[in-house]
Amino acid sequence: MPITLPETLPAFDVLRNEGVMVMSPERAARQDIRPLKIGLLNLMPKKIQTENQFARLIGATPLQINFELIRMSEHQTKNTAAEHMEAFYRPFQEVKDEKFDGLIITGAPIEHLEFDAVTYWQELSEVFEWTQTNVQSTFGVCWGGMAMINHFHGVKKHLLDHKAFGCFRHRNLAPTSPYLRGFSDDFVIPVSRWTEMRQDEIDRSPGLRTLLGSDEVGPCLVEDPEHRALYIFNHFEYDSDTLKQEYDRDIANGTAINVPQNYYTDDNPAMPPLNRWRSHAHLLYGNWINEIYQSTPYDPQDIGR
Repeated sequence: MPITLPETLPAFDVLRNEGVMVMSPERAARQDIRPLKIGLLNLMPKKIQTENQFARLIGATPLQINFELIRMSEHQTKNTAAEHMEAFYRPFQEVKDEKFDGLIITGAPIEHLEFDAVTYWQELSEVFEWTQTNVQSTFGVCWGGMAMINHFHGVKKHLLDHKAFGCFRHRNLAPTSPYLRGFSDDFVIPVSRWTEMRQDEIDRSPGLRTLLGSDEVGPCLVEDPEHRALYIFNHFEYDSDTLKQEYDRDIANGTAINVPQNYYTDDNPAMPPLNRWRSHAHLLYGNWINEIYQSTPYDPQDIGR
């Protein structure tokens, strides 16, 4: 949340240049406050687990947030009870006349497919275009971020010869970014994917700015101001045992899989995993919500104008 300081106080410019959110008393007096409306377009098969992960992060701010669950209109999930979907989710075609302050588009376990081979690609492309008129800020996560950056910028995803799987060290490439307030220079993020986005291709697309990156697994968080969007290719939202669940599932199915790197104590799957990303996860999503709060119109009908 911002701190209110006189604009003539030396600390005002010092903190603002450091990326701290500061606000003049005049601006604070003009602010109207209402609940923020944030949607989750959930493309993951384990709907309830994903809901919990993102709701935990979104709900950790002092702001009042209305959290809306959205699904693709025609695609039917096989892993979540129909009663749950009917009770808590609305299809995109039902909500597309509404305005949202924020939208999260999750990943999906369909990395091996070309984007236009995905059964709901046409409707998802409609969602991407809809965000430009009906959403103040969009956060594309893993495959969702890859799909969105491809839609708007033509940046391609590339298959890896082995799965990027584990907790990898990342660097803070933009310490003064408002999205990275409070971030360390160096930290770990869970990664679980068979594809990658390449930094040189992102660099060739005007307007994109990489905020977080790794020497081992490439770009992680990309800002797209023109489309009021962030794209993250890794998984700050993961629970402590999410990578363990994926590893145990593959072992049980006889699927060839490496032990997730830098995840278990001494890289020993018999040991409990350590969560070393939780604080940065809360920082990132809290900063995103604060940026929405600072920029979204008081009248939701003005979003996208």
